[in-house]
Amino acid sequence: MRLTLARHAQPLVAAGVCYGALDMPADLQATQQAAEALAQTLSTGVRMLCSPLQRCELLAQTLQGLRPDLTYKTDLRLREMNFGRFEGQRWDSIAPGLLDEWTANFWQHRFGGVESVAELMARVASVWGEALSSAQPQVWITHAGVIRAATLLDQGVRRIDRAQDWPQAAPAFGQWLVLPPHPRTNAGG
Repeated sequence: MRLTLARHAQPLVAAGVCYGALDMPADLQATQQAAEALAQTLSTGVRMLCSPLQRCELLAQTLQGLRPDLTYKTDLRLREMNFGRFEGQRWDSIAPGLLDEWTANFWQHRFGGVESVAELMARVASVWGEALSSAQPQVWITHAGVIRAATLLDQGVRRIDRAQDWPQAAPAFGQWLVLPPHPRTNAGG
């Protein structure tokens, strides 16, 4: 399996705003530039899955316009984490105690009341498992949180109890990373 994890281009949202599942467009010029660069790296026959949020679909559609051989399918499992009542709020306006509650129970706490890290990891693990069982190269057009979850899964990590163990690194807007193929084990000897 060769998996390319591509992050949408810069969303049209003010800096410092919590926008996980908030559906907003991405910058058109930045999306075009990202698509042009990514289109050159993708092999023929790659399977493209896309978050249903418009900032990701715009990149998938732009890629498809440049490379008609590429088609995409939206997959709800690739959407960003949902921060519930905090969506659209400035991070610095969220009471520090609420952030502390989340970090104290990082795996199970539903920050914003909708989704926990455990639930995010479970849905990403589901699509990850399908990708591992496929010999077809894939590209996911998705979000930083999903990419971070996938990199943990790639390392064999299935659970994160401490907030400080959540990966900080992720591709910049409009960038991607490629996870190399992993050798398959032969259980039969």
